[in-house]
Amino acid sequence: MQTGRTTLKGFFHLHKTKCSKQSRLQKHLSKMAGQPKTSSTGQPVRAHETRTSNTKSRQIESFAALPPGSVSPAKRQIKEVKETKATINCVTFPLPGEGPEQQLLKPDEWSYCDYFWADKKDPQGATSLPGFEVLLQKQLKGKQMQKEMSEFIHERTKIEEEYAKNLSKLSLSPLAAQEEGTLGEAWTQLKKSLHDEAEVHLKFANKLHTEVEKPLLTFRGDHFKKDLKKYDHHMADLRKQLASRFASVEKARKALADRQKDLEVKTQQLEVKLSNKTEEDIKKARRKSTQAGDDLMRCVDLYNQTQSKWFEEMVTASMELEKLEVERIEWIQQHLRQYTTLRHETDMFNQSTVEPVDQLLQNVDPSKDRELWVKENKTGEVRPVDMDI
Repeated sequence: MQTGRTTLKGFFHLHKTKCSKQSRLQKHLSKMAGQPKTSSTGQPVRAHETRTSNTKSRQIESFAALPPGSVSPAKRQIKEVKETKATINCVTFPLPGEGPEQQLLKPDEWSYCDYFWADKKDPQGATSLPGFEVLLQKQLKGKQMQKEMSEFIHERTKIEEEYAKNLSKLSLSPLAAQEEGTLGEAWTQLKKSLHDEAEVHLKFANKLHTEVEKPLLTFRGDHFKKDLKKYDHHMADLRKQLASRFASVEKARKALADRQKDLEVKTQQLEVKLSNKTEEDIKKARRKSTQAGDDLMRCVDLYNQTQSKWFEEMVTASMELEKLEVERIEWIQQHLRQYTTLRHETDMFNQSTVEPVDQLLQNVDPSKDRELWVKENKTGEVRPVDMDI
């Protein structure tokens, strides 16, 4: 599949570039989170982000560690940020109408690599089926169809063999064996043509078996299913890794939310009770919140790297399966054409077996047959005359 990898090098580079930009942005935000900002009053301000999974927006709340007499945290600013992505079964997709329009990797080709990214919902409500699994099932179905075609040709072969056997048997029939003259010759040739035709159909049956049935049956033997299982296990492992990374992200997200909540509670306590211990608690809570934010950034970065790897392997593997399907169809097409070729040849040979019969039938002459029969079977040429008195 080296060709496919080379062709898609540009697409992978673009995808990695996007992930790299996102990673740099995350690192930048992480650094910003580690440095206190300064408000218009000159007081340090720490920003913390809370995101709810599968929602259209997230709230970014600014909490302040303020000295006595400062503005209450109740007056903090809350910003609504529109969500542009959604994570479905641990895979992140852009929401409809959000972000730049994605271009197909292989436009106008209906390629596998463009249309099987989402999981297929089970109509019976069971677990969803990954898009790659749908492609694997197509391969297995193709293998089964190929096997059934071979069985069909086998039945066709059996019919030809039985037909040839019956023709040969009929050609030995004694029926009308006593026909004479030119018609008798034509009749004898007709029976002989059945024997010749039987030979033609027997050869047709043998060629069907060796040139159509057997190739269809043996194309991609038992090792093919083993190869598909390797594809299946490889892609399933990548999805498991992605699910694990996503679980880590969600865990880190929850930890950050807990740290933010703890910081907010301690900040509110500062308004009620002023003490060095409370200020130390706030500093400690702020450090933990910052660490939780850094952990979340790290988990998101690892998730994106894993998803990028899964993306590349999906494109490569799906294009390989696409290539295999093209090969299967072309192989079957080739051997079904061989079937029609053999069928035309059989018709041609059958025609040659009846040509002598046609020739003799054209030579059938009732007058000549009568002459021959009379000469062989006449009882006398003298005709009767009247009796004399």
